[in-house]
Amino acid sequence: MDEIARFNKERWEELAQAGVEYSRPFLDLDESTAQKVFNPQDKLGDVTGKDVLCLAAGGGQQSVAFGLMGANVTVLDLSETQLQRDNEAAFHYGLNIETHQGDMRDLSRFEPNSFDLVWQAHSINFVPEVGEVFQQVARVLRDGGGYRLHCTNPFTHSILDEKWNGEGYLLKDAYADGEITYPDAHWDVEGYDGQNHRIVGPREFRHTLGTLVNGLIENGFTIDGLWEHTSNVANPVPGSWDHFKSIAAPWITFLSTHRSEDVH
Repeated sequence: MDEIARFNKERWEELAQAGVEYSRPFLDLDESTAQKVFNPQDKLGDVTGKDVLCLAAGGGQQSVAFGLMGANVTVLDLSETQLQRDNEAAFHYGLNIETHQGDMRDLSRFEPNSFDLVWQAHSINFVPEVGEVFQQVARVLRDGGGYRLHCTNPFTHSILDEKWNGEGYLLKDAYADGEITYPDAHWDVEGYDGQNHRIVGPREFRHTLGTLVNGLIENGFTIDGLWEHTSNVANPVPGSWDHFKSIAAPWITFLSTHRSEDVH
């Protein structure tokens, strides 16, 4: 584990223990609601009996959803506390979910061709190089397996809603791969105790669209879809998060298929 992983692990432990929203298990799902939230329009196909890896996606949310949809679920996450949430949620539903603590850049514990689907939550922006992750995902996916990747939109990474100047949101940082720094590195977390906790966030890295797309292609992935996530709130207040999202999509999602013979 390198210095970046050690730092981010400590940050996620503190965030999860405080109760950041990504660490709060979904305990009111059933098969129908799990399908609606995590497989809308059946983009992933029928996952019943499929081997699914929830990559860097601990917290008791995605894992139990795929379990309720009938998949065989494995979770790998950097944070033990996040994985504890998966185990708690699995117990709640009576599901059998396999959990592993580790870095998304090292999937060597899994045999090649182990999974039909790798579902990666918003996490790749916490490592500096996407190629390391894509290579690992390609190795553990079966031929024809799916890779769902959710990440920060590189065009809007580092732009904040509080930067509203009366006319728009200031775009000033160079568009390039590299670490993102903020004037205030803290995350405000409404904790389990109902109090606000200011916690230093993990280190973040921008990956340009070219880096993401070409990295997938170079590792044998065919991109099947790309979605940009915006707000549909009517008449949002300028300077609010919903207003910002209506102008600049903060996140994007790729859905791709791996073909082993396509690796260059």
